[in-house]
Amino acid sequence: MGLSRREFFKVGTSGAAALLLGFDARPVLAQAKELKIARTTETRSTCPYCSVSCGVIIHTLGDKAKNVTAQVVHVEGDPDHPINRGTLCPKGASLFQEIKNDRRLMKPQVRRPGSTQWEDISWDKAYDEIARHIKKTRDETFIDTDANGKAVNRCEGIAFNGGCTDTNEFNYLVVKTMRSLGVCYIENQARV
Repeated sequence: MGLSRREFFKVGTSGAAALLLGFDARPVLAQAKELKIARTTETRSTCPYCSVSCGVIIHTLGDKAKNVTAQVVHVEGDPDHPINRGTLCPKGASLFQEIKNDRRLMKPQVRRPGSTQWEDISWDKAYDEIARHIKKTRDETFIDTDANGKAVNRCEGIAFNGGCTDTNEFNYLVVKTMRSLGVCYIENQARV
């Protein structure tokens, strides 16, 4: 008989419960599983913590009405994902607590020079400030020629490090943007 590991444990657990307690535990286990993720929407995603890129399933509960944010009720490893096959490390297993954390930042913040407090700013203001700082840094650190007079056109004052959850398309656009600025220090977390 060809039982998978999961089926073996299901049969073993049910059999042990029946022998020890005198009842069939399968309906109870089925009901517990049904209650945990009943009426949820499954969304497959990638764990953001390291370059392994484990697959996760995020269960959300909501009526999908316009202007209604669905609530995350459960996060688990994706058993169909070829990398992790349903398993998660401790950081990946804590994704639910990270999503539901009441201290999670939901808008940009900035701490001005000399200040001890963070202040909330709008996304438009954050984009403007980032663009201004990138332009200023590039203008101050751009090198036209090296010591031998050879044209190098590079910016050594800016670096970029990509993440494991970035798509190929996003990475393509970022590298094009960084190269157009003259940035030569470009790395990706997947290779670190």
